[in-house]
Order: sequence, then C-alpha cells, then structure tokens
Amino acid sequence: MTEELLRKLPSIDRWLSSPRGRALAAEFSRDEVRAVLRDELEALRQRVSSGARALPAFDDDAFEAGLRGELLARRRGSLHRAINATGIIVHTNLGRAPLALRAVAAVESAASAYTNLEFRLDTGVRGSRNDHVEPLLSELTGAEAALVVNNCASAVLLALSTFAKDREVVVSRGELIEIGGSFRMPDVIAESGAVMVEVGTTNRTSYSDYERAIGTRTRVVLSSHPSNYRVIGFTSRPSHEELVQLA
Repeated sequence: MTEELLRKLPSIDRWLSSPRGRALAAEFSRDEVRAVLRDELEALRQRVSSGARALPAFDDDAFEAGLRGELLARRRGSLHRAINATGIIVHTNLGRAPLALRAVAAVESAASAYTNLEFRLDTGVRGSRNDHVEPLLSELTGAEAALVVNNCASAVLLALSTFAKDREVVVSRGELIEIGGSFRMPDVIAESGAVMVEVGTTNRTSYSDYERAIGTRTRVVLSSHPSNYRVIGFTSRPSHEELVQLA
C-alpha cells in the first residue's frame, strides 16, 4: 500500500507543466513554485511512510490553493508586528526598542537609494562607514573614539584581543555569565587569546579580591552586565567607579 501511494506522487516537472502549474508559475515564479511543491511532496512522502492511506487530488482546486497559500506566506516574510505586553521595555526577543519615526524615515531614505556609505563627498576618495557614527558616539559617551559591532559579545572579543591577548583578564566568578545566543563569557575570553583570572565567589566579590589578583601580566579588569541573571540575598560587588579607580 505504501509503495503504491508513493508511486502516485507526481514528478515536480510534470506538475509544473500542467495548466495549474503554469498558472502558478505565471503568478509567482517557476522557482518559487518548484520549492513549495518540493516541500509539499516531501511532507506527503513522510505522511505516507508514517501510515497515511490517502493522497490529495493533485489536479484539484484545493491542492493548488494550498500551494498558493504557502507561496503568499513565504512572500510576506517571517517578521510581523507584535504587542509588547511583557513589561520589559527594551525586550531582546521583540527587537529591543522600536525606532523613532525620524530614524525610520532616515532608514527608508538611505535604503531606497545609493548613499555615500564608504565615500567621502568632500574629497572624492573612499571613506569608512564608521565615520558616520563615530563622532556621534564619541559625543554621547565622551570617548576618544568609537566603533560599532554586531553585539556585546563581539565588542568584548575585539576589546580583549586588542588589549589583553596573551595577558590576564581579571573577572568575578559571579559575572561569568551566558547571554543570549549561547555566548558564554569564559568562551569569549578564551577566543580572544586572553588568560582569564577568576576572583571572588558566585555571590560575593570584594574590591580586595580584584586588588590581590592584579599583577604584572594583568591588562584588563572586566565587569560584565548580568543581563536577566540575578543573584539575590547575601551578595556584594564593588561599584564600577571603584573598579575604574583600581584599574
């Protein structure tokens, strides 16, 4: 029974050459229809192998409508508006904070035309995309320079590989966290080529713990934000101001 049903599945090219296949290919594209049809036939094979005893009528309106629905869904994409009822304003899983209307307009304007992304209009030579954001970030933060990367793990990796490769990084055991995307702080430190020196305990790390750990090979005192991880109760940690003074 199973083999008999499997033999009744149409070939992709034959179905695409049918009147219904040609109509769908004209409405969408032959490659799109081929991909959706391939997935549908594979799903039918799986159902038959799992015990299904019937197949749809491949020359029927219902089968064509099912393919058209999947084609339309694919064209709509996977990102959709959502209501943030979590109570968390900057929610990572919901895209963090919505852009301001002026920012949305700026993105639309830049994305719909050529821009001077890496081109100096004043000199006519190649520039850097970082030139557009570095002055703004430096002004906001008071830093001498700035660089934009994809995420915090990337920033930590670049900073440590620049300043602490083959040298020591002092970090509290209570801050050896794992953040979104399975980025683990010990793994990021190891990837940078730095040597991790753990201090304190999971719940309590003191100023003197950092002080005792600093030696001639120390290059960075690292403090990581716990994100959505919290230890409550009998806890303590030095302030960032204290760590800055110590460093």
